[in-house]
Amino acid sequence: MPPKATEVVLTVGRAPWSALRMPAADVVSDTAATVRPVSAEARAAARDRLDRMTKPRGSLGRVEDLAVALAGIARACPPPLPEPAAVAVFAGDHGVHAQGVTPWPQEVTAQMVANFLAGGAVVNAFARQVGASVTVVDVGVRTPLDAHPDLRHRRVADGTADLTAGPAMSRDQARRAVEVGIAVARELVAEGHGCLVTGDMGIANTTAAAALICAFTGADPAVATGRGTGIDDATLARKTAAVRRAVDRHRPDPADPLGAVAAVGGLEHAALAGFVLGGAAAGVPVLLDGVNAGAAALVAAALAPDAVGYCLAGHVSAEPGHALALAALGIIPLLDLGMRLGEGTGALLALPVVAGAARALQDVATFDAAGVADKTGD
Repeated sequence: MPPKATEVVLTVGRAPWSALRMPAADVVSDTAATVRPVSAEARAAARDRLDRMTKPRGSLGRVEDLAVALAGIARACPPPLPEPAAVAVFAGDHGVHAQGVTPWPQEVTAQMVANFLAGGAVVNAFARQVGASVTVVDVGVRTPLDAHPDLRHRRVADGTADLTAGPAMSRDQARRAVEVGIAVARELVAEGHGCLVTGDMGIANTTAAAALICAFTGADPAVATGRGTGIDDATLARKTAAVRRAVDRHRPDPADPLGAVAAVGGLEHAALAGFVLGGAAAGVPVLLDGVNAGAAALVAAALAPDAVGYCLAGHVSAEPGHALALAALGIIPLLDLGMRLGEGTGALLALPVVAGAARALQDVATFDAAGVADKTGD
């Protein structure tokens, strides 16, 4: 159905796949350079339409802010529905596991990847509920993985090194991991997905996430480090001490995001940062999950500040570092359910809210179109 004359329709910001191909020279910098600010014109058009819709002005609360954000991302009012959605679960192992920061054996990373591919994890259940696909990306799992239609083999290294003893990875490895995330985002958009959802898997990855959050926000490790999988007090003390040693040893510079993620991050964090960049460059919303996504978004924002405008926070994790990361990014989460699972689960639960915001702009009549009298005066 063509838009009404009273509506503003702009070019949808989903760049064609051919336009997103980059020369291999510097994919990260080139992609960051293509990220445009979200459209102020489309945001204004959405705000105007929301005020003319058959409801009291502002009555949808923060859903209205979400609708405005979606219009700005799409460069169109009304924006397209954020569908189909695709979860990309980036998986990697961590050398800091040797510091006793978690009671879970490192083999669980590969075992959970197998569970994702078999459809038996929480992310699979939630994805089925909202009609999203689940793709697993091996960016750094130590254990060799068998081929599977839903597994993308993009391994940069067999896990990271112990970030308390030296850099977690080389700068080149960090760059290549970011490139993996960019490529996966492009592929998923080229396949027709209208919303990208971040997922992660990696035993001990919340230790690296806490270190990244400390690096980019200046937070103290005692404030930014949480219990992850539900560790006891002694393990939390070891985990916090490991984060502190890493940050003190490397002094990661937030002005050098690749260097920072190489020093104290994980391969999946670097890939998630690229995933955010790739989604922003393609003009689609990127729905962030928990603390690992928040840490990665800090890296992406340092690489391309305008990428933040394409990010939506599905929820706030129970991990304390996540709230710090979102505050630094200036993003208000949609849900607060006390979750700390990862995988993309919290973001998926928020997906119907995101879709509802877009649907309201598309479907709800305006007062003039419906023949309903608007209120007069103040």
